[in-house]
Amino acid sequence: MNLTRHITPHGSRWALDGAYLPPSFDLGLLLELPCEAIAPFLATLPTEGKATGDLLAPIEATQEVWAAGVTYLRSRDAREAESKTGDIYTRVYVAERPELFFKAAGWRVVGPGGAIRVRPDSTWDVPEPELTLVINRHGEIVGYCAGNDISSRSIEGENPLYLPQAKVYNGSCALGPGIQIAAPDALRDIPIHIEITRHGETIYAGEASTSQMKRAFEELAAYLYRELDFPHGAFLMTGTCLVPPDNFTLQSGDVVTIAVGSLVLENRVQ
Repeated sequence: MNLTRHITPHGSRWALDGAYLPPSFDLGLLLELPCEAIAPFLATLPTEGKATGDLLAPIEATQEVWAAGVTYLRSRDAREAESKTGDIYTRVYVAERPELFFKAAGWRVVGPGGAIRVRPDSTWDVPEPELTLVINRHGEIVGYCAGNDISSRSIEGENPLYLPQAKVYNGSCALGPGIQIAAPDALRDIPIHIEITRHGETIYAGEASTSQMKRAFEELAAYLYRELDFPHGAFLMTGTCLVPPDNFTLQSGDVVTIAVGSLVLENRVQ
């Protein structure tokens, strides 16, 4: 089952497997249900017509996107290389407690085809392709989407306390193209691919798998929900395994294409 959100003449509207759901459908209400009830509930909903409107980010304005860092060895190595403050990223990588941080409010998230940005006060900026968990109010993983956690490596590398400025700004978070309903066991070995093109030519491409993660998805979700309530569910980016070389930085006009399993998210840098 795949949920997508579309632009229509009457506002945004959700669709299930390419057919419009009733206008009253709300993702937040769906994510109030326990995990085992979500697929059966969706199966009972009437659908009408083919969903043809342009895609929006598959998230409601009232929901939040959070992110986990240093969950892959490649990410640890890249963060160590950029950092001017010692081995803190190695310590995070091996620690019991994961790194979690706020990324975006739902209304700020960019959808498929939307414009992503780099900060004008940054000199080193990269996309970060990530499997993004969709979690219900009970802390249970119900599915996933593709995510792009655009980051300023120059700002974060200067001082880890600048992480919010490096990670949270207009156009720094993209999700899409939809939500694939899936249990955690189905997410253990999903391929993640990224391609960045400039003037029509590929300047960076890479592929990895969620099987390379150090931490389990359930572990990340449990830590996020440990002392936080999400009554309408939450989205959690699970870290990146694909980092461009140190001499690369995003530029205006670049096109970033991220595939997480069969889900493909494409955005142009503004």
